[in-house]
Amino acid sequence: MAEQVCPVWIGYFLASPLRKLFQNPNRMLAPYLNRGKKVLDVGPGMGFFTLPMAEMVKPDGKIFCVDIQKKMLEKLESRANKKGLGDYIETIECTGETLNLDSLKNQIDFALVFAVLHEVPDQQSFLREIFEAIVPGGIVLLSEPKGHVTEAAFEKSLDIATSVGFKPEACPSISRGLSVVMTKPLN
Repeated sequence: MAEQVCPVWIGYFLASPLRKLFQNPNRMLAPYLNRGKKVLDVGPGMGFFTLPMAEMVKPDGKIFCVDIQKKMLEKLESRANKKGLGDYIETIECTGETLNLDSLKNQIDFALVFAVLHEVPDQQSFLREIFEAIVPGGIVLLSEPKGHVTEAAFEKSLDIATSVGFKPEACPSISRGLSVVMTKPLN
């Protein structure tokens, strides 16, 4: 599903603890997560958001991390195991054609799609797969990097998200991001 993929070496920079100064995962994601939630993290890199989310949903929850790069997933698993969070994280390697989410249909309470949608050539198929994985009433936080993604391109992505069934609810302020919170309607 990827058109252009973030190189693995950049993953080390994205996982830097200094990033928490302007994009704090706990502050950004706490309104959406609590114990027992099932979460989809699309394009998790080395786990900058994944590891804090695992802390928020444990011991009954699970984070499903989908990435097209096996090496990124391996680094994420290693970091999770070192922090004692490996049992709360499951990695899924996707392909250029599918996110491989068939086993998660109507199971995901919250999905994080952070700085990844612009890398996808077929956004409609990508978002449809996420929509099918989300439970009715479930939430998606979509954020794209300002400067890298224009407001017009972001609006086009929102139109696609709406066309597959998502309902935009709010536009949270995220440093250096164009962001929206969307829900899957209850019916």
